[in-house]
Amino acid sequence: MVVEIKEYNSAQEIADTLDTEIAETKSTLGEYLRRLDEIRSLAEKSKKIHEVVLKMAGKKMANENQGEIALGTINVILDANPFHELTAIESVVRSHQERLLVLQKAREALKWLDQLGDTDGLKYLVVETEGIPERILFKIY
Repeated sequence: MVVEIKEYNSAQEIADTLDTEIAETKSTLGEYLRRLDEIRSLAEKSKKIHEVVLKMAGKKMANENQGEIALGTINVILDANPFHELTAIESVVRSHQERLLVLQKAREALKWLDQLGDTDGLKYLVVETEGIPERILFKIY
């Protein structure tokens, strides 16, 4: 988690930055959703083939964690299949959906800044976590 302090010259600049973050997150989310649809289809086909072959061979499903190695805090999947990729993309999609929701809530919460009017001589120091404002400090200069 990255926490930063960014300085802005106006409330509009903060809003514009949030609008840009929202647009970029929506775009990235859209790309991942397209990939998710593609890999989901491939994973379903792979599962059907796998089930048919196992049924024909009279065998049961093998252990799902086979070929997975933990290296510290990182899991490495050897010989990844469409299900591994599907799980990974679903995780990324959920993360981007959550980020989008938090960004949209932050943008909505900052609408009160529009009421400040003329703010000459005022800087906005914004404490942000992963690009999401958490605290605003007004600095008079």
